Amino acid sequence: MTEVIARIKVKGKLFEIRVDLDKALEFKHKKQGSSRDFLAVDTIFNDFKKGLKPSTSDLKDAFNTEDHYAIAEKIVMNGEVQLSQEYRDKKREEKMKQIIEFLSKNCVDPRTGAPYTPQRIEEAMEKAGAKVDERKASEQAIQIIKDIAKILPIKIETKRIEITVPATHTGQVYGLLKSFNPEKEEWLNDGSLKVRINLPAGMQLDFYDKLNNMTHGAAMTQEIKQE
Repeated sequence: MTEVIARIKVKGKLFEIRVDLDKALEFKHKKQGSSRDFLAVDTIFNDFKKGLKPSTSDLKDAFNTEDHYAIAEKIVMNGEVQLSQEYRDKKREEKMKQIIEFLSKNCVDPRTGAPYTPQRIEEAMEKAGAKVDERKASEQAIQIIKDIAKILPIKIETKRIEITVPATHTGQVYGLLKSFNPEKEEWLNDGSLKVRINLPAGMQLDFYDKLNNMTHGAAMTQEIKQE
């Protein structure tokens, strides 16, 4: 069990609690469990290291209650949960593996059409200094391919898709479509938007899910044969 501090500042005053990192994150992001599960120390502090505790009136003023369990849940849900270096390293390693798997399944050597092994992808990422963050592996793929293209010839297998979005949904969808660097973009007379993108094979299910959710299924899509 890794214990860390979760904190929040309310009306200029700092409130801290000691929590189990994994259980606190499950509550914060998945709404699983309760403060009784993640609290490592059943006390609210102004400064945990110094052992300073707030008065009952300060708690009521900040949280409208003096119930420590209810306050702890507000701190975790709305405040900051410190992440240990061990946790950061673990998550980065997991994300790195997901990205390597995605690229090895979807990318090829454009000279031969042969795929790259995960080991070769990993070596290229390390040499290129490719940065990995918390986004989905598929969302980071385009930038990482640009990074490792300096080390080895690589391209991602794509399908050319033409998408027409009704005017009422263009605002919600425009950012998603622009992230794929459209090769063609046309605003039609009725205000709808027609865009042609090259969609990586490994991103198709996720892309169509997002597109349909944003447009409530109103967007029209058509695969365009490669010339």
